[in-house]
Formats: sequence, structure tokens, C-alpha cells
Amino acid sequence: MIGRVLGTGLRVAGRVAERRLIGAAAQTPSPAATAVTAQSHNTAQNARNVGYAARQGAGGFFRSAKRAGSIVWLQVTGSFFLLPVVAFAPTLWKTRLSCAHGPDHRTFLSSAILVVVFFYLSVTSFLRAARK
Repeated sequence: MIGRVLGTGLRVAGRVAERRLIGAAAQTPSPAATAVTAQSHNTAQNARNVGYAARQGAGGFFRSAKRAGSIVWLQVTGSFFLLPVVAFAPTLWKTRLSCAHGPDHRTFLSSAILVVVFFYLSVTSFLRAARK
């Protein structure tokens, strides 16, 4: 937001300065000065066009790179969230018979909670990546 405002202000100030320079050059009717002013105006216009094209190209590149990077980041995050699921799933399976009132009741509940939470986080991370 601030960059946009500063950029707009800079462009407006540049146009005002250019008009003043062109107006001052127009007051001196010498043909050599007029040719130099026209040439410098064309050079300045070409430089602005090249700068604008470079900004547009770089912006498009970085926008697509940012999008691809965010998708890869979500997939990597989903993979790391899947690691505790893989680690605690065998414990959950071994203590499944103690789910109600067995000696490993707390181990089963804690493993179940961890598996469910991390599985949810992993799946939602991959779904968000697929939506992008």
C-alpha cells in the first residue's frame, strides 16, 4: 500500500517535472534545442516503457513463483504432519483392545487423539494445496 502510494507520487512528480522541462524548452525557439528536447523526450519515453515492461515481467514471474512455492510449502507441511500419524498408528493398533477399560486405556486415548489431530492437519494441508 505504501509502495503504491509512493510510486504514484513519484510518477506524478516525474510528469510535472517533464512538462515543466518541455514548457521551458518550448519557450526557446532554437531548432537545435527543439531537436535535443524531442530526442530526450523520446529517450525518456522509451526508458519508461522498458522499465514498465521489466516490472510487469518480473511481477508475473514472482507471482507464479510465489504461488508454486506456497503449494510446495503446503505439501511439505502436510507430509510432516503425516509423520506422527505413521509413528503413533502402531501404538493405537496394539492398544485397541484396551480402548474401554484395559490397562493401556490412557495410551490408547492419547494415541487416538494424536493420530486424529495430525491426520486432520495433514489432510487439510493437502486439500489447501489442491485448491491452489
